[in-house]
Amino acid sequence: MAGKTIHLKLRVWRQDGPEAKGHFDTFDAKDISTEASFLEMLDIVNEGLIKANKEPIVFDHDCREGICGMCGAVINGKAHGPREKTTLCQLHMRQFNDGDTLAIEPFRSKAFPVLKDLAIDRSALDRIIGAGGYISVNTGQAPESGAIPVPKPDAEAAMDAASCIGCGACVAACPNAAASLFTSAKIVHLGRLPQGHPERKTRVRAMAEQMKAEGFGSCSKHYECEAACPKGIKASTIAAMNWEYVKAVVSGEKP
Repeated sequence: MAGKTIHLKLRVWRQDGPEAKGHFDTFDAKDISTEASFLEMLDIVNEGLIKANKEPIVFDHDCREGICGMCGAVINGKAHGPREKTTLCQLHMRQFNDGDTLAIEPFRSKAFPVLKDLAIDRSALDRIIGAGGYISVNTGQAPESGAIPVPKPDAEAAMDAASCIGCGACVAACPNAAASLFTSAKIVHLGRLPQGHPERKTRVRAMAEQMKAEGFGSCSKHYECEAACPKGIKASTIAAMNWEYVKAVVSGEKP
């Protein structure tokens, strides 16, 4: 890659599995183009490790376009690194200076066991979705797309919440390792649509209770989740979820 190059010292968390004891290893990342993405930088480091017959660094990735939510790591204490509203795969090395030392760790939470090195198990988020993050429909012919009109404010609010990619940065950034921003985004997304209204009370109770069962902490309004979210989802969605949950409990609706 053309352009300026920098040299970095990496302190990378290495761990063989969820029950293993982890530690930091130190690596030199030399001649890294400032046009490279953070994951491309790790690729370059891994190529050197493989050539030296050493074990490469394991990390999550898939689309590398900021869409899938697979990638993620804590860089010098910040989930997804120093740039706001940016996934790890879209973070470029021009955000760092020559000679910087980067401490790279996995997203940490009891509900996110470390599979190996920087790779974590996010299946707890999938189970929250499975508890109620959907709209039940009868099978058969699909209805006309315009059969149910959606008011513009509701459509915009639903789409804003739907931008959540489930990366887990909100959990990693929260002092309590809460998944409230993730869960509330899914609840608000469906709850603001007419199609989601019939199940809104059972949905919020089922998803909130599954979130607790997975071992996530409680929201204490630190707003670190909002700051770390690569899609800029607002913490106001958590207030909306809490209000929906209160109404569901008062009504006696069971999940």
